[in-house]
Amino acid sequence: MNENIPNDPVLLLSFVNMKLRDFYADLDDLCKSLDLCRSDLEEKLAGIDYEYSRAVNQFV
Repeated sequence: MNENIPNDPVLLLSFVNMKLRDFYADLDDLCKSLDLCRSDLEEKLAGIDYEYSRAVNQFV
């Protein structure tokens, strides 16, 4: 994962949801812009029981 992205899953959740809310139309845009692997990100956040919701453009 990108070295500028928090490694801790809870901090990562907060970071990603803020970026999605304020800057990106969807998860694919965020991952492309920040050079992240979507499946790795989703897997890491699934580890703390969060999954991406396209309807709200957030991990819930």
